[in-house]
Amino acid sequence: MVLYKTFIKHAESAVRGYPRLGLSWVSFVVACWIWGTLPTVSWAQSGLEAFPKINAEKDWPWWRGVQRNGHSANAPAPTSISETENLDWSTPIPGRGHSSPIVVGDRIYLITAEDSKQTHSAIALDRKSGSIVWSRVLNQGGFPKKNHPKNTEASPTLACDGERLYVSLFHHLSISAVALSLDGEKLWEKKLGVYDPKMFEYGYAPSPVLYGDSVIFAFEYDGPSALIALNRTDGNEKWRTTRKESITFSSPVVTSYMGVDYLLISGVGSVSAYDPATGQQRWSTPGTTMATCGTMVWDDGICFASGGFPKAETIAIDVMSGKVRWRNNQKAYEQSMIATGGHLYSLTDSGVLYCWEGKSGTEMWKQRLAGPVSASGVLVGDKIYWANEAGQLWVFQADPTKYIGISKNQIGDEAFASPAICGDQIFLRVAKSENGNRQEYLMRFSSR
Repeated sequence: MVLYKTFIKHAESAVRGYPRLGLSWVSFVVACWIWGTLPTVSWAQSGLEAFPKINAEKDWPWWRGVQRNGHSANAPAPTSISETENLDWSTPIPGRGHSSPIVVGDRIYLITAEDSKQTHSAIALDRKSGSIVWSRVLNQGGFPKKNHPKNTEASPTLACDGERLYVSLFHHLSISAVALSLDGEKLWEKKLGVYDPKMFEYGYAPSPVLYGDSVIFAFEYDGPSALIALNRTDGNEKWRTTRKESITFSSPVVTSYMGVDYLLISGVGSVSAYDPATGQQRWSTPGTTMATCGTMVWDDGICFASGGFPKAETIAIDVMSGKVRWRNNQKAYEQSMIATGGHLYSLTDSGVLYCWEGKSGTEMWKQRLAGPVSASGVLVGDKIYWANEAGQLWVFQADPTKYIGISKNQIGDEAFASPAICGDQIFLRVAKSENGNRQEYLMRFSSR
């Protein structure tokens, strides 16, 4: 009954999103009832039918977690953490990378790069002890001559379907997609295309997204650019959709609304939706700016994007029709936002935290924390965890009425990678500098 009432509530907007049907909303409901195709209102990423080996409560298998939007399971996590409080272990990680940790079963996986050796490596750690289980060099040589000082040669986050690991790497003037076994054996590798930016030599960052039996990659620069879907098992190409030739860095993301799946991505001056099964464009709306880095989020039929360079904009768009609901001149350039409970939370580049009403864009409140910011927030129950680049991690209530701070934590000197929070545990990739020597660490925190 709840599903039926929710469907009725959204039926009229559904018809507006598909005007070619020529149906009134009543006819649309009746037709769906007769055809037996009443659309589901639950989000596609909240179901794991295609990934039966992933545990929604205990795993964090890809960029931004099981639900792909920074929402963790409601299991409690410690709100006060430091290197002397609630720290289970801390493991030095060689090299440098902004690849966020992913967690599947009893292992944690991430990517790192050693500039002196010009190597990309995948690393697996034991979840309980933090010890390194294996480390595999995936590529040697071919690093670009230049990169943005805030980027690394290992910024994309791995994705895991419970059987294989997937990652995209930039080397030898091209983007390569790699699949590994959970023991680090290379299963296949495919060159996606030439990647040789001239406009801005700022490296590469998008993470792969899994959908059904596909793994989807993005590479966009001032040259031939595309979204590409490969078969997860053998790496064979399933579809390729051309994108505008301009530099941008956002990861695509998959969601579903009213029974329709959407592959969402911002950048190159627009916000766009595609059919993740075919790559066919559903809609494209002018918005944000040329370059964005954050991944889009959504709530109650509205999707949100923000960026970037050279302009600043946060925009809300009807996910079915592509119609703009509202926009403002704030930006979350590198970081991704949190949408929940009909509201959008954004810790902007300057370190000001905003809460906007999702449907109208009305500013509910704002609170100055501190910037700059690169890491994305994570929602755990009714609390949001968000770090800035200086390793300051704030925990606050996801409350639209006012800012309610819970704690401010200092972890290391740098935090560019985003937290993974699952199974009552927090996993953070941070860096510390002592006597001019920089060292990265992966840390696990829990209340146990």
